[in-house]
Amino acid sequence: MSAIRLLVLGAVRQHGRAHGYQVRNDLEYWGAHEWSNAKPGSVYHALKQLAKQGMLLAHEVAPSTAGGPPRIEYEITDRGTEEYLALLRAALTSYDQKMDVLSAGIGFIVDLERSEAVALLRKRLAHLAAWRTDVTDRYTPGAAGHIGEIMNMWVHAADAGAEWTRGLIERIEGGAYVFAGEGAPFVGVLAEGEENPYATE
Repeated sequence: MSAIRLLVLGAVRQHGRAHGYQVRNDLEYWGAHEWSNAKPGSVYHALKQLAKQGMLLAHEVAPSTAGGPPRIEYEITDRGTEEYLALLRAALTSYDQKMDVLSAGIGFIVDLERSEAVALLRKRLAHLAAWRTDVTDRYTPGAAGHIGEIMNMWVHAADAGAEWTRGLIERIEGGAYVFAGEGAPFVGVLAEGEENPYATE
């Protein structure tokens, strides 16, 4: 799974309707260009691909002031919302995703209801435990020489991931953050024309 689809769908969904520069600016504001493959070219490519796949609806809204093609704003479709939520749920439950996928999932976790977020994170814990058991059942410490350090690293990653996940569950169950259906959500997008302190250009 690539984080870029989740990131782009989530950013457009938060705006309601957004053009490519707004999406790119938001992802930079979140630091996604540092921890994912959300570089400018991949953002614009993802927007076009998601529109071709029926996940986003493209609206030509204004001619370019520089004489280029008209500016396009994107709006998420019902199909795009289904895909977004499926990607979000997969990002939160799977133990074997890259860190950028989990990071994107955490960035949008409050789009779910609190109870569902906790249930998904509990699934993540179960997957981490199963993975850890699989690793420890298949290797004997010291028998593989220095190659055994790979398995040690995997066990450590499973333990650290489980500890962090348990902490997040505890914080969420303790009332942290505003989840879907609970009131005004955290606004994590920049308003039109708002300066991005983390912009790369």
